[in-house]
Amino acid sequence: MSRSRAVQAVLLASLAVLVTACGGGPDGAGGTSQAPGAPASGIPDTAAIVQGVQKDAQLNAALPANVKQAGVLHLASNLQSAPSNFYAVDGKTPIGYEVDLAKAIAAKLGVTVTHQDMAFGSLITSLQSGRIDLTMAGMNDTKARQAQIDFVDYFTSGITIMTRKGNPDGITGPDTLCGKNVAVVQGTSHQKFAATQSTKCTQAGKPAVNVTATDSDNQNQNQLRTGRVAAILNDLPSAVYISRTAGDGKFFEVVPGEPIEGGPYGIGVNKQNKPLTDSVQKALQALITDGTYGKILQAWGVDQGAIKEAAVNGGS
Repeated sequence: MSRSRAVQAVLLASLAVLVTACGGGPDGAGGTSQAPGAPASGIPDTAAIVQGVQKDAQLNAALPANVKQAGVLHLASNLQSAPSNFYAVDGKTPIGYEVDLAKAIAAKLGVTVTHQDMAFGSLITSLQSGRIDLTMAGMNDTKARQAQIDFVDYFTSGITIMTRKGNPDGITGPDTLCGKNVAVVQGTSHQKFAATQSTKCTQAGKPAVNVTATDSDNQNQNQLRTGRVAAILNDLPSAVYISRTAGDGKFFEVVPGEPIEGGPYGIGVNKQNKPLTDSVQKALQALITDGTYGKILQAWGVDQGAIKEAAVNGGS
């Protein structure tokens, strides 16, 4: 993942103020739901979308015998990355667009899903040892990881440009960053991209990008709000979620367009379990085809990262 855990911790801490109580049944029972009253800022009510998924008898029949008999998929995530996967304010209920997609996939397969929270670095080894069936944690599908596990790709993430609400500096893409003050988090792929873009600007006879690298996304947001920088570079899901929640959506906006230097996130599956990989891929593709997938991403505001085909090991 391109973002540091420190950045994710800052984002999660800010959500504690923004998010009001969320309820819902056990994993696999029906998506994110709200406590009575108005929904929390940035937290969509996706229960009806997930509950509307119908079991596919053929896909259920093709499941590995142990999964079909147990009626449950054991999935592990690193639950601290809003809006992908994180805890509601009760500290116990997993929510996020990945959580909803996992529930929808399970429902299509005619089973339920449980979420286990573990360190990101433990996900692949836990999958290889058979402790869990799947991983889904914003994990980039790369050739290096494909040597260890298989992936069913479900989302395309990449670098996104975030501006002040109303985009007063008229930023429409990377080429319009020339001569602008841009903030990034130190040591991320965003910093590398900003330096590369700055070189492209000067080679084209335009002013360089004035890059400011800080220790946290929170510092960058403060600089953007006060006009000290014209833009922030961030990962797509985080940028979209920040723009929707900060100041009740009145502070920032995301520049439209495809993610920059995008690559797929993948659901991890043990390489020895090809039948499960096949089942998950077909279930996800069915959700893409019938529109459920798109509705979930749209509800969370991350449909810019939608894929059209659930590829297996499509990363590079």
